[in-house]
Amino acid sequence: MTPDQQFARLVKIAILGFMMIFSYFLLADNIIPLTPQAMATRVVTKVTPQISGKVNIIAVTNNQTVTKGDLLFQIDPTPYQLALAQSQLALEQAKQDNAELDASLAAAKADVYASKSNAQQKRSEAKRLDALFVSHGVSRQQKDQVDSDADAAEANLLAANARLQKLKISRGSYGDKNLKLRQAQNRLAQAKLDLSYTQIHADQDGIVTNLQLEVGSFATIGQPLLALVSERVDIIADFREKSLRGVNINSAALVTFDGDPGHLYSATVSGIDAGVSAGQFDANGRLATPQQSTRWVRDAQRLRLHLSLDQPLANRLPAGARATVQLLSDNSLLALFAKAQIKIIGLLHYIY
Repeated sequence: MTPDQQFARLVKIAILGFMMIFSYFLLADNIIPLTPQAMATRVVTKVTPQISGKVNIIAVTNNQTVTKGDLLFQIDPTPYQLALAQSQLALEQAKQDNAELDASLAAAKADVYASKSNAQQKRSEAKRLDALFVSHGVSRQQKDQVDSDADAAEANLLAANARLQKLKISRGSYGDKNLKLRQAQNRLAQAKLDLSYTQIHADQDGIVTNLQLEVGSFATIGQPLLALVSERVDIIADFREKSLRGVNINSAALVTFDGDPGHLYSATVSGIDAGVSAGQFDANGRLATPQQSTRWVRDAQRLRLHLSLDQPLANRLPAGARATVQLLSDNSLLALFAKAQIKIIGLLHYIY
């Protein structure tokens, strides 16, 4: 075989190999798609105080594992203890004020009763003298004086009734429905709640990270002071949308991590995002902005999958750890190719 024939043969073999590899990747991208655009994520909770004050106790260290309910840090409770004591005194004062109003009401009722009796007596005397005046038994001066006393007694009765009504309104309802008591009890409950907020506990199991808190630091309400990373791992993977035609919830997959090369974890698709940011538009009153591209073949859109591991991790992976995800087929032969494919890609990521 001449050198030219050998070269032509090599070219044919190279072209055939290229076509076979190209055909394989074209087929694999549709039947057993793989993506290196994946990572392990964890829910990160920003721990923020609900009150302000000086931090006097830090009960955790950086990267410490905590369980739900564990104390993280404490804000100086002294001002809130004083506020609680003040609220308790205010409640006692409200009860004392109501007792004083009850005594005033009793006195006002007695005053009304006395004023009513006096007014009835004065009006009776006025009627008798009016009759005697008709028969010239008394003078006009005496008659006018008695009538004036009767009118004054009735006016005193009206004033006594008004004072009684005012006291009734000021006293309000009795029992737990009393406005003053409810206001004082509300302030007391708020003071107790604020005091409970001085101790900040973990709302979930997790790992304390990026702890930069020191005793004596001033905690401001609503300002995060540390982060709590959940131990639950969520794998997110971005695939080209054409590769997800046959993918559903509970579809099988394999995952390998750059930090744990060669170890394959079985996983299950737990969710498919309903959209991506490129498909979200704000009603900002502006005209549409059509996409412009000078490329003849546009870039493929990627959609996000969420996967849950079927087995626990051998090592603790941090949030953001890079991963490679391989979707599996129900066909055993294709599943074998998929397993070999992710092992090769995982090795390449380990090398490079």
